[in-house]
Formats: sequence, structure tokens, C-alpha cells
Amino acid sequence: MSLQHSVTDTPAPTVPLSLLDLAQVGPGETVAESLAHSLNLAQYADQHGYSRLWYAEHHNMPAIASAAPAVLIAHMAAHTSRIRLGAGGVMLPNHSPLAIAEQYGTLAELHPGRIDLGLGRAPGGDQAVFHALRRSPAASEHFPGDVVELLRYFSGAGVDGVRATPGSNTNVPLYILGSSLFGAQLAAAVGLPFAFASHFAPQALERAVDIYLRDFRPAELPDGSQSEPYVMAAATVIADDDPDRAAAQLHNAKVQRVRLLFNRGRNLTNAEAEMLLDGPQGAQVDEMLRYAAVGTPDQVREQLASFTAHARADELILAPLAGDRDVWLGTVKHLAPTP
Repeated sequence: MSLQHSVTDTPAPTVPLSLLDLAQVGPGETVAESLAHSLNLAQYADQHGYSRLWYAEHHNMPAIASAAPAVLIAHMAAHTSRIRLGAGGVMLPNHSPLAIAEQYGTLAELHPGRIDLGLGRAPGGDQAVFHALRRSPAASEHFPGDVVELLRYFSGAGVDGVRATPGSNTNVPLYILGSSLFGAQLAAAVGLPFAFASHFAPQALERAVDIYLRDFRPAELPDGSQSEPYVMAAATVIADDDPDRAAAQLHNAKVQRVRLLFNRGRNLTNAEAEMLLDGPQGAQVDEMLRYAAVGTPDQVREQLASFTAHARADELILAPLAGDRDVWLGTVKHLAPTP
């Protein structure tokens, strides 16, 4: 299914819309300038109906400034008033569950009812990053147990006599992130919401949702009720009144992704990356962006409505991709749930 060739007679999506901000550092930008753009986005999203805004943990990537999601969340929460803020996600193998419970418990005490915690099993970096973080790749094997440990800290039960302070009794909501079947299986087993990273890893979306909905086992919530399955699906978005400019932004994003993924240890020029786009590398990038909704605002809304049905999503996570800051923020404005 290609969103850009989906039917155009579907209504706009009616599910909640949320955002993923990678805090991208654009060409010629400083990190400080990138974070200032992120603040502008957060404040606009806060005022115009987006449900939540998440930041993803990445390390050793010069073009991404979201290595410390908790710090970003604290800053954005202090400058907004309504929108939920969270990690989408924390790469749990990089941290102890207690440290994460204390960080996000502190945020929850400072901003009650506004903090989310999405959890991923990927490292968010390479072997060198693991070494620098004083962690081991084997830490990923403990992910299911670490999720359960976090739930115990947030509930106030603690683990082996250790309580998270802050953190206990904050019941920070957890979300399992995934780009494969493993995350779907875990989210179903522990009765948590499931967010699929279809904005960059679309291959397993349909099967993962099948498994999650089929195997979901309700968990008891703090209010005594039972959890229900909740699917969140991510899609790349570029919306502009000029469809040619939107298409050009998507093409530029593909060039940059080729440069990032296939540099073979050297800095590819744009011309070299353009050549690779015509080969297997380009096909791989095209597949990564299978669920990119690109075009005029009306076209993008129609594409997202089609994607919502396809993914059986209860909520969409939109990842604005344009390198041009006007188009990047304009996308968020064009698709805002409220004017």
C-alpha cells in the first residue's frame, strides 16, 4: 500500500493526531537553533489540538538532537500547558529501570497527567554507543523483565525493597514501541498500548497488529478497570499548498537518508546519493517511506484516513519530515486538529 497512490474519496482521519519530533539539526543549523524550532512546534501543537508529542532517543547522530528525551520533555512541558509529552521512545536497554522510573516520575510530579513513557528495545546507536553508555548488547534480552520492573516502580510496589522516589504511585502510562513482531507480542502479553514504527519500518505492520489484537491480555489499571488494546501507528508527513514543493521535500529527504545509510565511512555528496537513489539503495529507502503521506493538505488528510483504516489505528503519530523549516512547521499547521 502506497499512501501517495491511495484513493482520494475518503474523509479526513477522525482518530487523535499526535506528533513525533526527532529534533533534527538541519543543514547549517546549530543544535540550539534546532531545539528552538522544536519549541515552536511544541507550542503550536499545544494550542491546536494535537494529543501528544514524543521525542525519540538516538545517540551519536549529528543530525538528531534528541539523545536525552527526558530533558527535552522537561523543557517543552515548562513552556506548554495542555499537550501530553513523552518519549517515543526511551531505549530501555541503555538504562536501568530505576533510573528511568525516577526521571519520568519526577516529570510526572512536576506536570501531572501530561507525561508518557514509550519504551523501545533497540539500542538507539551502534556498538561504540553501547560501550560509551557502559552497557552491553545483551541488555536487550532483559527488555520484557525491565518493562515489568518499571510497572512495579510506578505503581508503588517497588522491587526487592527499592522504591522509586519520585516515581512511586505516579502510574506513568507505558507504551510499547516496535518495528517487528516482538513488540506486538510483548505489548499484548502485558496489556499495554502498542505503537508501531511504520514511519521507517513498515514491513511488519499488518502482521504485528494482527498478533497484538489477537493475543491482547487485559491488565488491571490503577482505577481498577481493565486495559483495552490500543494501536498507534506512525506515518511520515509532508503537506504544502504547492504539491510540487511537497514532492521535492520528499525527494530531498530520500537523498539525505541515502547519505546517512549508505555512506560507507565517507561523506557522500548529494550527486552521489542521487545516483544511488536509482539503484537498490533507493528501493530500500522507498520501502522505508512506504507510509509517507505527501501532497496538498487535503491530499495528505485523505492519505492518512486511508492509512488509519489500513493500520486499524486508534491514534496516528505524525512524523513531519521536510528539511525546509517553513514546510516542516507548515505541515504541522496544515494538519492540526483544530485551527
